[in-house]
Amino acid sequence: MNLRFFLHLAVFLLIFPYFIHAGNPADSLTSGTKKDKIKTGWNFGGLPALSYDSDMGFQYGALANIYYYGDGSTYPQYFHSFYFEVSRYTKGTGINQFFFDSKKLIPKIRVTADITYLTEKALNFYGFNGYESVYNHPWENDKEDSSVYKTRMFYRYQRDLLRIGADFQGKFFHPNLLWLAGFTFLKINTGPVNVDRLNRGVKESKKLSHVPGLYDEYVKWGILGKDSAGGMNNFIKLGMVYDTRDNEPNPMHGIWDEAVMAVAPGFIGDGHYSFIKLSVIHRQYFTLAKELLSFAYRIGYQGTIAGTAPFYIQSYMINSFSQTTTIDGLGGSRTLRGILRNRVVGDGVVYGNAEFRWKFVRFHWIKQNFYLALNAFADAGMVVQPIAINKSGIPAGVDQSMYFSSDKESPHLALGAGFRIVMNQNFIICADYGQAMDTRDGSNGIYVGLGYLF
Repeated sequence: MNLRFFLHLAVFLLIFPYFIHAGNPADSLTSGTKKDKIKTGWNFGGLPALSYDSDMGFQYGALANIYYYGDGSTYPQYFHSFYFEVSRYTKGTGINQFFFDSKKLIPKIRVTADITYLTEKALNFYGFNGYESVYNHPWENDKEDSSVYKTRMFYRYQRDLLRIGADFQGKFFHPNLLWLAGFTFLKINTGPVNVDRLNRGVKESKKLSHVPGLYDEYVKWGILGKDSAGGMNNFIKLGMVYDTRDNEPNPMHGIWDEAVMAVAPGFIGDGHYSFIKLSVIHRQYFTLAKELLSFAYRIGYQGTIAGTAPFYIQSYMINSFSQTTTIDGLGGSRTLRGILRNRVVGDGVVYGNAEFRWKFVRFHWIKQNFYLALNAFADAGMVVQPIAINKSGIPAGVDQSMYFSSDKESPHLALGAGFRIVMNQNFIICADYGQAMDTRDGSNGIYVGLGYLF
């Protein structure tokens, strides 16, 4: 698998420049040891969507990020950004997304809009409350002990997600203090893995058996209850943001704080659930060597502060701004790199990320400004508000110690490093490798995609 990963990464990095078309370079802007050419007008970054994610497999498709810099007076900040993606992963995920971000569409108001449809044929599901749920890797590993193996899809289920939303931000008595308001339409359908579909075109020795997975067991035992098939949970977003970053895609200094509530009254959804979730995040950036080396960290909390949230919302991460398509957590490419996706799920979670970022070379190529960067990171998170689990429906013959642990929840930790190719300070190609520090969280993860984590 490592060889296949590096082959895909090599192709990805070699061909991406030929899909990039230049804007109009104007004067020069001093930036470190090289001078960035100020970008004006339109700038197009297009790529075949070739990437790899340990949780989702190899990605293929196409994406494009179009920036409009206007007269260049705000460079590297853009006037408008348009992001389009249509892609598929070999483990079944389909991505169809349009994301728009602008500080100029409405005077003095930042507008972000998102239309996303995700089809995930094998989404990770390990139960609730972190280490209080047992992860048995041999049950999904068909390469070792066949007497223990159940199915490669044991810790998986199917989910289709339609998300349509718009957020607005404006100044609140101070240039760096912002109010936030928005609305998100969220329709989620969940169910067991469609084994017959995944077996199409697969040689006989690799076909999946019709064996119940953890999701199926939880449904049968009544743990998931009435929300096992998904539902519609629309919510209103209200919050405050404090932002002093010097450059949003990769700040060298500044603070980005936010407190956001997602208010989901039942009457604007399917009527089954009403809840309020609160997300509080602090991010800070420090310059260690001017234009070269920085340190950044993020700490956050997300939890239910009123009502009851269904299981399919508990892993949905809420914030003031996210172009990220798959924003599940904790665990995976956007929260805890190296830890299994959705490994840490509870009614309330805390998490933290810290990393050093080194821009080790800058250059001009095909009329664009580039820099290359390395990063080293540590990610951690844990459940602080557990989900109540009703075990009364579990048959007496089931060994519950194979599913539930008496171990108390504790921090889930991963360490790793990454590489970035950055064009015009906004279009960022990333590759990260994370190593879980506890085998209960899996082994490692490799992620190739776009952007910095925060």
